[in-house]
Order: sequence, then C-alpha cells, then structure tokens
Amino acid sequence: MKFAKNTVQTRISTPLGDALLAATPTALVGVWFHDQRHLPAQLSGDGAWPEDADNPHLQRAATQLAEYFAGTRDTFDLELDLSGGTAFQQSVWRGLLDIQCGDTASYGDLSRSIGNATAVRAVGAAVGRNPFTIVVPCHRILGADGSLTGYAGGLARKEALLRRESVLLC
Repeated sequence: MKFAKNTVQTRISTPLGDALLAATPTALVGVWFHDQRHLPAQLSGDGAWPEDADNPHLQRAATQLAEYFAGTRDTFDLELDLSGGTAFQQSVWRGLLDIQCGDTASYGDLSRSIGNATAVRAVGAAVGRNPFTIVVPCHRILGADGSLTGYAGGLARKEALLRRESVLLC
C-alpha cells in the first residue's frame, strides 16, 4: 500500500481493542486494529507518521466509530482516500461499501457485484488488505457456505461485529 507523505495518525480505544486511524489533510486513509495483519509500517517505529489528534478527519472518524460502538450509528459518513490500493483493490473496497448493516455476502457475491465473477481468490486477497476496518465493512463477507472466514482483525472480532450489527442496529 502506498500512502501520502503528509499522513498523520492517532490511536483510539474501542470495545474490541485499540484502533489506529490515519488521515491526510483531505481524507481518512486507514483504520486498523492495533494488532491486525497487514498494518502499515508507518504506524510505529522509525519513520512513523506523526501523531495529530486534531486532524478533522481523524476526529470525525473517532466520533463516528464511538457512535457505531454505542449503537447509535450503522453507516459512516467519512471522506475516504482509497488510492493506497490498486485499481482492482479499490473496486473491491467500493463493492464492500454496498453491503448494508445487517447484511452479509460471500466472496463470490462480491466478485459478481464488481463485475468479475471469476476473481474470487483475488477478491479475497483484496478484502484481506482493506485498510478501513469496520468503516469499509469487510467483516460482512462470509464463506460460500455462510461460515466465518478470514478477517485481518481476527475471527473473534469479526464475530463480535456481526453479532453487534444484527442485534443492536439493523
């Protein structure tokens, strides 16, 4: 993934663990659980993005995630910059945005919805690299048989998010 040089970050607490949010002056570029797979290297260590809790996109994302976990929000209204991914990944991530709270889809369903029915494995890889956990709802993707399948944030979180959405909001 590629990110702009002027990216900043902040950390928030959620009921499912700390989350790291990143943004530029124009949009949110990522939301990750602190221990999930595929974290950008720039979130820690040498060369880490600077902290900036005052960035308006980070503040808005933090507020909307708090509302989501409080049960008062089921959709997000955030400026998202998907340009860190390839054109194919971006198409998959946009397809995920069409899956409404309380609904689920399979990888095959998602492949068909983006007009590439034979790309199920590639779609799965793009879903796994989604840089916007919860906000771009990759947790709503299930196996063809309805089973819980991979989630970069861990299957326990995926199950908790799906249970929360079906019980509290939708």
